[in-house]
Amino acid sequence: MNLLITFLLLVVLLLSGVPVPFSFGGAIIYLVAVFNFAPSSIFATGFTNGSSITLLAIPLFILAGGIMEKGKIGEALINWVNCFVGRIRGGLCAVATITSAVFGSICGSGAATLSCIGSIMAPRMKEKNYPLGVGAAVCCCAAPLGLLIPPSAMQILVAFTLNLSVLACFLSTVIPGIILTILLSITSVVMLRKDKNIEMNEKMSASQWVGNFGRTTGVAVPALIMPVIILGGIYSGVMTATESAAIAVIYAIPVAMFIYRQLKMKTLISCIKETAVTTGVVMVMIGIVGMMSRILTQEGVPQTIMNLLLSVSDNKYVILIMVNIFMVILGMIMDDSSATLLAAPILFPIMTEIGVSPYQFAAIMGVNIGMGNITPPSAPFLYLSARIFGTETSKVIKPALILMLFGYLPTLLLTTFIPEISLTLPRLLLGDKLVI
Repeated sequence: MNLLITFLLLVVLLLSGVPVPFSFGGAIIYLVAVFNFAPSSIFATGFTNGSSITLLAIPLFILAGGIMEKGKIGEALINWVNCFVGRIRGGLCAVATITSAVFGSICGSGAATLSCIGSIMAPRMKEKNYPLGVGAAVCCCAAPLGLLIPPSAMQILVAFTLNLSVLACFLSTVIPGIILTILLSITSVVMLRKDKNIEMNEKMSASQWVGNFGRTTGVAVPALIMPVIILGGIYSGVMTATESAAIAVIYAIPVAMFIYRQLKMKTLISCIKETAVTTGVVMVMIGIVGMMSRILTQEGVPQTIMNLLLSVSDNKYVILIMVNIFMVILGMIMDDSSATLLAAPILFPIMTEIGVSPYQFAAIMGVNIGMGNITPPSAPFLYLSARIFGTETSKVIKPALILMLFGYLPTLLLTTFIPEISLTLPRLLLGDKLVI
């Protein structure tokens, strides 16, 4: 009963607009008072959770993403992708989606992806008479690709929380991320295929296209090299995720400053300050949610939830559906970091009990919580995208729901019920290094 009251208290605080750390803090105070935990032991858990070297990768990737955003590196990527799909009616939506996937493979942040790609695509879509609600919905739904296409800050948190391989967690979300990119691109183009108001790009002869492709590729090469360095270093075993994040920052600064010439020292300092603020929020959440997770684990909440689910059905697939529904609801009311830190330790024993690989679970969480970022009532990406495009949120919701129905839902079902989608790459690239 006390745990139910705690959960209801947390939900009420979150829905009332209380900042997430304070909401969890209120719930922790209630739990400590009810179960008579020694505050010193709980606070020690929070401190220990924030002292891992693995977590250093998160602020570094956030900083790299901020530098890319301010340095207009995303614009070079957009121009390059536009060469391939720009002539299709509705092609700018596919451009936004594919570029978000590429950008996400560099910075690992959904918010940075949306801020950068959305701010560049908005004026282009306005110029070509795209419906702004659809454009905002596409950028909104494509932003969580930064949580799936590695490197992903969220997968670093999953690996840290469950003591898993960061590399394997990265690999587990690659194929789901690619599937989602394809489905979102196709769905958005189909949605706009009959819109005659959209202006098409001018036709080019073969020689003109080749010339344009050569120019845009030359400009985009410094940006395209970045994911090769980062991911190649991680997958080859030359660098850890933390080291690759540091290399990303070291590489991004001169590229943005001296090649694209869009990053000034004042802007760089601003990026560092913003990264510090964001990192502070994340680290506070890691400490607070870690304390709550310890209390819940010691009180047997994961076992209680598992018994509850098994009492409904012992069918693996029915339990997976219920777990997915729980994660979707969690993602609707929390940000991705909070939802990950809370759900991972609670649901992990259930996944282990029904024979689901921890790395498949990591991929399922990635798709689920990414979808939560665009699902009301919380939906931070939805509201941010509407502001970037200067349109009403009501005009974004309908196309966003269509994209979720034909993009996210099939991806989630495939990832949930076909283990090979998330496990093929870890098995192929890691071999005997990892038993899945």
